[in-house]
Amino acid sequence: MTTYPVRPVARVESALDLTTAPKQGDEGAPPARVVFDPQFHTAAADLRPGDRLVLLTWLHAADREVQAVHPRSDPDRPVQGVFSTRSPDRPNPIGLHTVTVTAVEDGTLTVTGLEAIDGTPVLDVKPVLGEVAER
Repeated sequence: MTTYPVRPVARVESALDLTTAPKQGDEGAPPARVVFDPQFHTAAADLRPGDRLVLLTWLHAADREVQAVHPRSDPDRPVQGVFSTRSPDRPNPIGLHTVTVTAVEDGTLTVTGLEAIDGTPVLDVKPVLGEVAER
């Protein structure tokens, strides 16, 4: 099988761990920091407070062998394949998070809406696109 090496561009600093993380960022995630590796400061130089971003993360604490789960860990819900859920446990545990930047300082973003746990590697950062006319 072909492999595709990736390298983190940043890491998450958060008060969250596996026992305290909400299921989604809009379900009570506290502010968090995205700390860029110095070699990627230029790539992050134009990010500003108010920006809405999509973060792609590597959910490093996930179980990569899991293929089916009870959605939202609710045993009353029928088991579903992970590709139809947002479970962090999956063959390639890539997280997708829409966040809002509230502060920028020295290669570090403070963001809201990020439910990733402390130490989560950030693989990429992309802006949320506006309407076609705004692009």
